[in-house]
Amino acid sequence: MPLEYPDIVRFILYALFVMALVSGVALQSGVAQQPARTAAPMFSGIITALSDASLTVVRTEPKDTKTFVITPDTKFEGPKPQVNARVTIRYIAADEGDRAVRVIVRAPTKPTNTKK
Repeated sequence: MPLEYPDIVRFILYALFVMALVSGVALQSGVAQQPARTAAPMFSGIITALSDASLTVVRTEPKDTKTFVITPDTKFEGPKPQVNARVTIRYIAADEGDRAVRVIVRAPTKPTNTKK
């Protein structure tokens, strides 16, 4: 006895529902197994001390000072860092101190002439 049209539609909808349910469970179990990626913290401010091995930055709001370890893996972007330059640092907290991963040096702002 052949299936009627409404029976075929019902069977197809039921099969699609079951496949969606099974694939949803599979996706959730795959997502649960992946470790959560967190972005490295960032710190922005003005360079107050600079050496080949470290970089000290102070920010005003909230008032805070941090010293970062510079390694050969540290990536620099922008002009050459120097004291009083504005920087944003992405870093990783490590046993030997906060290790700079990426240092973005901001170009100095041009002073505006307000005298007339």
